[in-house]
Amino acid sequence: MTAIDPHRTLADVVTSHPEVARALERRGLDYCCHGDRSLTEACRAADLDPAVIAAELAAVAQTSDGESWADLDVGALADHIEATHHQYLWRELPRLSELVEKIVAVHGDHHPELAEVATLFTVLRAELEPHLAKEERVLFPMIRELAHATNRPTFHCGVIGNPISMMMREHEHAGELLERLRTTTDDYRVPDDGCTSYRACYEGLAELEADTHLHVHKENNVLFPAVVELEHSLPE
Repeated sequence: MTAIDPHRTLADVVTSHPEVARALERRGLDYCCHGDRSLTEACRAADLDPAVIAAELAAVAQTSDGESWADLDVGALADHIEATHHQYLWRELPRLSELVEKIVAVHGDHHPELAEVATLFTVLRAELEPHLAKEERVLFPMIRELAHATNRPTFHCGVIGNPISMMMREHEHAGELLERLRTTTDDYRVPDDGCTSYRACYEGLAELEADTHLHVHKENNVLFPAVVELEHSLPE
C-alpha cells in the first residue's frame, strides 16, 4: 500500500497524491491556503486521529493512477491550470448564477438563508472572473516568458513575486467566501422541500469549492514557488 507520511505538509501530500484531495475535503482539512501545516497538525486541530486519516488517504492513493501535473514545468503547468480550472470556472460561474437566482425566486420566502447564499456567490463571481482575466492576460504570459528565458526578463511590475502576492491575497479571500457559503448552506444540505434545481445548485456549489481548492493548491503551493525560484535562478 502507498504510505502517507503524517508529518508531511498537506500541500506536499496533495502534490504527490492529487487523488486524495477530495478525501481531505470531506474531512474539512484545508490543503490549499493552509497547506503548510503537517497532516498531523491539521488532524489534531480538527480532533481527528492522524494515523487513521493517513491510512484512509493511503487507501485512496493506492486505488488511483493519480495525475501528472506536478511534474510539469512552469509554462506547461500554467497552461494546464488555464485549460482545466479556468475553463471550468468560465463555464460554471454563469450556470451557477442562473441556478442561484432561480432557487432564490422559488424558495427564498421559506428559506431566507438563500438571500445570503446569493450575496456571497455574487461577490465570489465578481472577484473570480477579474482574477482569472488578470492571470490569463498578465501573470501567465509572464510565467511563459520566464519558462523560455535564458536571462532574467524585465517586467513592468518589477519581480514576478509582486503580482503573485496579489493573486495569493485574492485566493485567500475567495477561500473565505467559499467557507462562508458552506456554513450558510449547512454543508450544502438540500432541505426536504428542495427541488431538482435546488439540488443541482448545491451540488454545483460544492463542486466549485472542491475544484477551486485544488486550483489554488496548484498555484499557491506548486506553480508560484517554482516560478519565484526560476526567476531568482536566471542571470540578470
